[in-house]
Amino acid sequence: MIFTELELAGAFVVDIEKRHDDRGFFGRAWCAQEFEAHGLKSAIRQINTSFSAHQGTMRGLHYQVDPYQETKFIRCTQGRIFDVIVDLRPESPTFKQWVGTELSAENYRMVYVPENFAHGFLTLEDNSEVYYPTTEFYTPNAERGIRFNDPTFAIEWPAEVSVFSDKDISHDDFDPNSFNSPLGGQS
Repeated sequence: MIFTELELAGAFVVDIEKRHDDRGFFGRAWCAQEFEAHGLKSAIRQINTSFSAHQGTMRGLHYQVDPYQETKFIRCTQGRIFDVIVDLRPESPTFKQWVGTELSAENYRMVYVPENFAHGFLTLEDNSEVYYPTTEFYTPNAERGIRFNDPTFAIEWPAEVSVFSDKDISHDDFDPNSFNSPLGGQS
């Protein structure tokens, strides 16, 4: 596996190191030892899959608060997405900054999303599927979110957002004083 740290400390793009032969290629998409060698969390507690039928579908931006923060490992297994992570660590020099990465079934690229980062994506093709292990169980009362169009972050989406949930669009503007209050703050 090839780990490339992103501009947001602790976040990585991970590429499969492909070993080609006449049949195609072989490569690891997950290896706990390699994650641990890079100082990354590797204890998977849950694996999620999402399917979006339409291009322009927004999912997120989501995170969980203390003590249920989760690390995610995102891969697009069908179609194509623009995957965005936002650093929500107040002590970080990249606090409130975001990075976007195109993930697709063709590029096999993955994104490692650390705890205390918001995560979301926009589908760039119809019938896009995303597969992602997490290091924590989904805990509904610990879930929080930020709007895809929150002016605090000024995320530059590469296409129009045309499908979104009422819950995802209803988040208040980001308040750095309450985002990670244990089971409090934003809802």
